[in-house]
Amino acid sequence: MEDYFEEQVFNGVNFTEQRLDKGEYNLCRFVNCSFSGVDLSYLVFSECVFENCDLSNARMNSSSWKEVQFNECKLLGLIFSDCNPFLIAMNFRGCQLNFSSFYQLNLKGSKFEQCSLHEVDFTETNLTGASFYQSDLSGAIFENTILEKSDFRSAQNYALDPELNKLKKAKFSMPEVVGLLHKLDIHIS
Repeated sequence: MEDYFEEQVFNGVNFTEQRLDKGEYNLCRFVNCSFSGVDLSYLVFSECVFENCDLSNARMNSSSWKEVQFNECKLLGLIFSDCNPFLIAMNFRGCQLNFSSFYQLNLKGSKFEQCSLHEVDFTETNLTGASFYQSDLSGAIFENTILEKSDFRSAQNYALDPELNKLKKAKFSMPEVVGLLHKLDIHIS
């Protein structure tokens, strides 16, 4: 039998040393916690908030993330594509997501605000209406990605191939919009 936790606050817990109980976490807050390398497989997080937590290299097989907010978290090398895709909904503010993968996930309307998204894999991800407010997308991979109505106006260092991605009504601004011409290997001055 799995445990059920509701409206609990976990503050400063090092889950690399203390076991995280298997079960469902609803409306919980995790503050200054370490999950680095921890196995989060099959856990359910619904309407939870993670603040200043380190989840780098955590295992996420079939874990569920429903309406979860990550603030100022370190989320390096996470394979979000291993998560349960049913009702997945996540938003990120001030997070480091470098080397993570969102391959084939449906993340409509997700917000990536002031995030570091270096080398993140968004291949075949549905990011319709997503926002990349002041985020750094150096080396991020967009291939067969749905980016319709997405907002890149204040994003930096992205390179998108308009022929390989759906960009209808996506928003861009100068000078970063030249990232759409990256594949042409031309210089604009």
